[in-house]
Amino acid sequence: MKKVLAALLLACLVMFSGPMAFASADKPLAGQTISIFIAATGIDEIMAEFTKDTGIKVNYLNMSSGEVLTRLRAAKGKVLADAWFSGGVDSYVEAAREGFLEPYISPESEKIPAEYKDPDGYWTGLSVCAVDFLINKDVMKEKGLPMPKSWADLGKPEYKGEILMSNPAISGTNYSVLFHLIQIFGEEQGWEYINKLDSNIPFYTKRGAAPPNKASLGEVAIGIDPYDCGVKLIEQGYPVVSIFPEEGTPGFISPIAIMKGAKNMEAAKAFVDWCLSKRGQEVQMAHTAKVGTRPDADVPEYLRGLKEAKIVVVDAVKSGEMRKSIIERWQKEFGSKAEQ
Repeated sequence: MKKVLAALLLACLVMFSGPMAFASADKPLAGQTISIFIAATGIDEIMAEFTKDTGIKVNYLNMSSGEVLTRLRAAKGKVLADAWFSGGVDSYVEAAREGFLEPYISPESEKIPAEYKDPDGYWTGLSVCAVDFLINKDVMKEKGLPMPKSWADLGKPEYKGEILMSNPAISGTNYSVLFHLIQIFGEEQGWEYINKLDSNIPFYTKRGAAPPNKASLGEVAIGIDPYDCGVKLIEQGYPVVSIFPEEGTPGFISPIAIMKGAKNMEAAKAFVDWCLSKRGQEVQMAHTAKVGTRPDADVPEYLRGLKEAKIVVVDAVKSGEMRKSIIERWQKEFGSKAEQ
């Protein structure tokens, strides 16, 4: 009898213990393949764990959220993918408004605070990331530049030609920067500051990862950095440090969503469920340097700096509503310096 009880206890432990919960469950969708848009780092490792847990394979195309939105508009209703993983929430808000997304409220989203999800289920926040300055110590020393501590510092003339930022019309991360600057400085002073910042930027890169990469190689002193890129470069031993601006920095929600008319709808829902689960969020935090939205998910030690930074989470709805007018003005005044 004791052996039977021990066996039952072991079975229960295996069935309900974190990572093993998915591994031991049935895999009715095993063998199916979903296609997704992605804007994230560490994606191969994350998708490998998803496939291991569910048996569902993933084909993905990695591109900025603004590029995804442009493709959806150009496709005029043709289904391009089953799901969309990470990127800037402003593009998801617009995509939902324009009818490109399928509403789905995952049972796993019950654990996620209301401020991180759309009430109608068009998107749900996976994680929160922030923007920092990735600064090359060698370049700063060689050129005798003071270490910047704030957004205001980046507008000073001594940094002329030494700052890179990616194109906010393409990068959801850098659109969040524009939105944040206008919020903290006000409409008029915010645009005045953006004009000063532009004076120090030689050109705007197409990819969000380019500014931190170029700063790490010493091509410029400072890259405006999605934290998940810079923290990996520091780990790899490049002569760079991360500084969060003292006025606060935008924390942007990276969501997940299902595409309208997804060809593999059930597998897409299983993908969303897994990504929002405790297991899925802990896998993502291990590989993407973004803090998960589930309070019960364990945050790894290397993300403690992000968790303790002064982060102002961007209002997703207001950010999405203002995106068109902000991007149109930015393109008119500064877009000629955007990398093609």
